[in-house]
Amino acid sequence: MVEQLIIYGVILGFCGLIVFYYLRKMKQVSDETESKIEQAKQDGLFEPVSLHPVIDLGTCIKSGACVTACPEHDILGIMNGRGTLINASNCVGHGACFHACPVEAISLVIGTEKRGVDLPHVNQDYETNVPGIYIAGELGGMGLIKNSVEQGQAAVDSIVRKGHKSMSDLLDVVIIGAGPAGIAASLTAKKHQLNFVTLEQDSLGGTVFTFPRSKIVMTSPMDLPLHGKVKLFDTSKSELLDLWTSVLSKNQISIREHTKVESIVNERTHFVVNTGQGEVYKTQNVVIAIGRRGSPRKLGVPGEMSEKVAYRLLEPEMISGKRIMVVGGGDSAIESALLLADQNQVTLSYRSDSFARAKPKNRENIAEAIRKNSVDVRFNTNPTSIEADYVLLSTPEGEVKIPNDQIYIFAGGELPTDFLKNAGIEITKRFGYTVKSYRK
Repeated sequence: MVEQLIIYGVILGFCGLIVFYYLRKMKQVSDETESKIEQAKQDGLFEPVSLHPVIDLGTCIKSGACVTACPEHDILGIMNGRGTLINASNCVGHGACFHACPVEAISLVIGTEKRGVDLPHVNQDYETNVPGIYIAGELGGMGLIKNSVEQGQAAVDSIVRKGHKSMSDLLDVVIIGAGPAGIAASLTAKKHQLNFVTLEQDSLGGTVFTFPRSKIVMTSPMDLPLHGKVKLFDTSKSELLDLWTSVLSKNQISIREHTKVESIVNERTHFVVNTGQGEVYKTQNVVIAIGRRGSPRKLGVPGEMSEKVAYRLLEPEMISGKRIMVVGGGDSAIESALLLADQNQVTLSYRSDSFARAKPKNRENIAEAIRKNSVDVRFNTNPTSIEADYVLLSTPEGEVKIPNDQIYIFAGGELPTDFLKNAGIEITKRFGYTVKSYRK
């Protein structure tokens, strides 16, 4: 009897020890997560900007699989035994958390109850409320390259499934935009032997083309039509553009670059696509893959039309010995300023008092640059006039003159709302809209 009591006591003690260490570990995890949340709130990254995960706490079993699966890190965490958001603003829509959850307790949602996001109406086939006009990629709320490629392919597949009769006087489809979605749509159209053209207002790659040369642009594999599986993890912009150029060339697809579409006119039996160059394309279908930014947002200050002003940085290694101002506080502005600082005198002007919307790594890098005095960061400032050899900058202490040879403006882009509405496409501000393409 005594021996049994001793055995039971040892077992209970051992179990108690396990429970003690488990609870202590959970408390440590919760404390770390709580600390990260407080930091995210201070940095302005706790509230979702657009696409983000929403956890059903009634279904969640706190496995932590979603936390481990997220390639961006610290988007999700576990606190007090419950899944929670941390740096929600940094979510880029990989969807890895959704697929990793063993009990399907995660949904990917666009917008929140308080903050809406303007989105065009599209159905499960990516067709808008205007039959024959499709939207794929970032413009529909999905900015990740892999997602955009899938949607570009799916949109053209939908056109083929609906059945179309080729007509000598009409194109089968006009594809607007040559970013990831537009390239995938073009390759799919070629695969189905459709009669099509692809129009791009800038250069091949769309938004990807404007990234600084060393920027990492893809972190997950994708299936590229007429090519197959692409497994370029942690790749650079140049590698991805080289791949796209090679695949398009191999399949004899020509992108009409520097051709901006001004309007899409619905003629009931077909569409008329008009470009800024005066070209007119008549087509049965249209795939819009232009991204959410549309055209670069201007500052609206005197001198902004001068040749020294640019809205994208293409070859930073070719620029040296210049007095450069970079305007903006997002990732593109910070990365560009850091790249240029190696060979130039760089001033970074930002209208706010901190880089709240930048990724943590970029905030760390710019903080180090400030410490080393390699970049002259001017918070709470705005350019008021751009002159031939200087920029006038408004500051809390008054207006100052900054010697300058070149200015790069990264103030975001204008959502092409009017362009879409003029084509008859309905746009609605969505609050907490669940993305259907992620449902299993």
